Amino acid sequence: MRRMRNTIYVTSENAWLRKDGENLVVEVDGAERGRAPLHMLEGVVTFGRPGVSGALMAACAKASVSLSLLEPDGRFLARIEGARSGNVLLRRAQWRLADDEAGRRDIVCGIVAAKAANQRRVVQRALRDHGESLDAAALGRLEKTERRLADIARRTVVTPTVDALRSLEGEAAAAYFSAFDAMIRIEEPALRFNGRSRRPPLDRINALLSFLYAMLGHDCRSALEAHGLDPQVGFLHSDRPGRAGLALDLMEELRPVLADRLALSLINRRQIGTKDFIVEDGGAVRLTDDARKMALIAWQERKRDQLRHPFLDETMPLGLIAYVQAQLLARRLRGDLDGYPGFVWK
Repeated sequence: MRRMRNTIYVTSENAWLRKDGENLVVEVDGAERGRAPLHMLEGVVTFGRPGVSGALMAACAKASVSLSLLEPDGRFLARIEGARSGNVLLRRAQWRLADDEAGRRDIVCGIVAAKAANQRRVVQRALRDHGESLDAAALGRLEKTERRLADIARRTVVTPTVDALRSLEGEAAAAYFSAFDAMIRIEEPALRFNGRSRRPPLDRINALLSFLYAMLGHDCRSALEAHGLDPQVGFLHSDRPGRAGLALDLMEELRPVLADRLALSLINRRQIGTKDFIVEDGGAVRLTDDARKMALIAWQERKRDQLRHPFLDETMPLGLIAYVQAQLLARRLRGDLDGYPGFVWK
């Protein structure tokens, strides 16, 4: 089993990242704020535009430590990585299958079915934990959504084409996010959710979701590259310049488990509130520096939670699920598996 290594998140705008021996060192205003051995790192994620020395970039590339540069709100800017690992024959199999409508159907089916099932699980948890305290309207909305998501997950099995599965995925997303506000238990007008918005997020809940999705995207891309897959060429998401289609595919089944549940917990437990966001003149909303740090700490803690993988029947940290799913996808492309087993949260 792959060991779960650490990811360093740098949020200070005026930080300087450099190499000292075999260590990553983070300095702020000339004072050392932290250091970590490179061999213990999975990746480095920076927010804003901190300085990075050339020596550190080269050392990260050599040690297979990915360096991702993000905007303060989590929007992707750039990524620095070393030589690709993995078998060129695996990538060729991936590219061929991506052009085969019928051949990639089972992979898309596994992704969409798992996403709908995991969205349903989030709704079920809300009903189990807080159903008695919900008003009749919110309770009815969640119960209806739970039944609809269960129906969508079942329908994926008999859906014959990728385009039809994409339609089901959109139907599941619409149903799920139409009920998302009912799972927010904080009675504050500024923390209401009226639908998904992005690029930029236009309310506080969307800003938090987009930030967590950016973290998940980094992990999914790293997982795919670690197993020799091309993160740009997806099966559910069609090719588009600049879009990591396969990373987005892998994210779909993990969003409800890792990001959505965490966002709801942070809001409902009042760890992040109305004042932890900045509303810019154009209407875009982003997290404050302190709120980003709070979310990152919670993100790392969430990834340490243990669960049992339903296909492998092994206990592992939640943070390793993306790597396991990337490995299962690679096995499917090599012909070792008859289909792709999407991750279903129990």
